Amino acid sequence: MRKSFHLNSLIHCIQQLYCKKIIAYPTESMFGLGCDPDSQIAVKNLLNLKKRSLKKGFILVAANYSQVNKYIDETQISVEQKKNMFNYWPGPFTLLVPSNSSTPYWLTGKYNTVAIRISNHLSIVKLCTVFGKPLISTSANFTNMPPCLTRESVLENFGKHFPLLNGNIGNEKNPSKIINIMNGKLVRYA
Repeated sequence: MRKSFHLNSLIHCIQQLYCKKIIAYPTESMFGLGCDPDSQIAVKNLLNLKKRSLKKGFILVAANYSQVNKYIDETQISVEQKKNMFNYWPGPFTLLVPSNSSTPYWLTGKYNTVAIRISNHLSIVKLCTVFGKPLISTSANFTNMPPCLTRESVLENFGKHFPLLNGNIGNEKNPSKIINIMNGKLVRYA
């Protein structure tokens, strides 16, 4: 029964993503909100829901590198830097990498980089694999409020019919560390 409960929620979330809707899903440390990163409509709705500034940009999560390489300007990344990227992935690390000129501004915000995480969290991997592309990943909360750590808190905050992938958050105690791959600087500490 539990397996079908998860499968039904996965199918429902994928349908919602194709309809340019926002979903909630478990991540490495908390529940996240996400949508199709290529849909300006979905991203605008996510910004409005969270009361978040467009200037901040978003993190993209993916099941593998081939899902995100179109957003990255690989010509600016040395062989050593690219090798270093894969020392962090898959895992709970978000890397700032040079963005491709065609990467939508709603993903980069005021920056010339895009934030990418190749996850090994089963829920994220399943979502991105079935959806066939990365998702936006931002904490399931309203700006300046604590993130949702349980399924119940997601439904309490966003409504009992909010699309939610059933699953468990991972064992990380903090949001992902953010590292600028170009200079190796830690931008956000855990």
